[in-house]
Amino acid sequence: MKRFLTAALAALLLLSLASCGGTPADDVPEMPDADTQPQEQDTPPEPTPEELAAQEVEDLLASMTLEEKVGQLFFVRVPDAEAVSDVSTYHLGGYILFGRDTADQTADSLIQTIQSYQDAAAADTGIPLLIGVDEEGGTVVRVSSNPHLRSAKFPSPQKAYASGGMEAVLADTREKDLLLSALGFNVNLAPVADVSTDPNDFIYDRTLGQDASATADFVSQVVTQMSADGLGSVLKHFPGYGNNVDTHTGIAVDQRPLETFEASDFLPFQAGTEAGGGKTAVLVSHNIMAAVDDTLPASLSPAVHDLLREQLGFDGVVMTDDLAMEAVAAYSADGAVAVMALEAGNDLVITRDYRTQIPKVIDAVASGALAEDTIDTACRRVLTWKQELGMIGR
Repeated sequence: MKRFLTAALAALLLLSLASCGGTPADDVPEMPDADTQPQEQDTPPEPTPEELAAQEVEDLLASMTLEEKVGQLFFVRVPDAEAVSDVSTYHLGGYILFGRDTADQTADSLIQTIQSYQDAAAADTGIPLLIGVDEEGGTVVRVSSNPHLRSAKFPSPQKAYASGGMEAVLADTREKDLLLSALGFNVNLAPVADVSTDPNDFIYDRTLGQDASATADFVSQVVTQMSADGLGSVLKHFPGYGNNVDTHTGIAVDQRPLETFEASDFLPFQAGTEAGGGKTAVLVSHNIMAAVDDTLPASLSPAVHDLLREQLGFDGVVMTDDLAMEAVAAYSADGAVAVMALEAGNDLVITRDYRTQIPKVIDAVASGALAEDTIDTACRRVLTWKQELGMIGR
């Protein structure tokens, strides 16, 4: 009875509430479906500095004509005449100065000469030139051979190393970097990464003269110093010169097995590319590496370039040795040796014969014999190298 009364009172109470304005069940507002609610839009992530840099290169590449892109792939010897006008005529990527170009110049006159080349590039494409020189020390000294530019020649790597180990080598490297930069150079075609311990080898005097391990350490530390000083470095002469003869005057055939290169010659190049990051390039020799390609000089061999790209994992700028050397002159029946060099995988062509070679490359692209994508890939690497060296953007 008590439970019944309680239930009845509860029923009356509910009825009373309903009559006093309680909300009927069918008047309860519906909750919006979750899928129909406005969603907060995800803010796209800020591009990384690397992505911004890559996009800058892509934008620049897209703005260039074929002629301008081809010109950027030529790192050439300064001509006897019309050096300033040729910068814009051929849209050159860079000039390499030899002893002839620095002889009898004072520091001021050399600075002004180099600046005149850069001014011509600025007025043409707006892309600064690579200004390079071979200042290895010892027997190859294109700048310090002039007493107006330095009171004494830079010592060879062997001599610097003998005088005080790597500490002396690095002090010498820094002094060299500062001098070259002050004169207007942004690339030194050094260090020599070849391994040679035999004084009878043609290349010996230009090397450290030590085994592969010591040479790899030398190259790594020198490249690191050059990178810190803002100077581009070039490791030469891939795949390793060994005991081969001088390719300035003829063909050198290297019969050593691939295992010898892997255990010795490649080590300094691997160390240098890892240490230099984006500021180092690799120069390929004209030696025939019979273990990989017994037909073509390394500089013109796709197989040797594949080895450098794939086995050593190098994705930076690769350049030829001077294509005007006797060792490569006979390999192109129509004289278009630069076309062969680019087809092989080089990004930069070193030559004094650019007035002939640049038109041949442009013609090869126009005829379909050379893919424009090959030009774009090489030019992208060249522009990225210039960017890493602080010459464009960033």
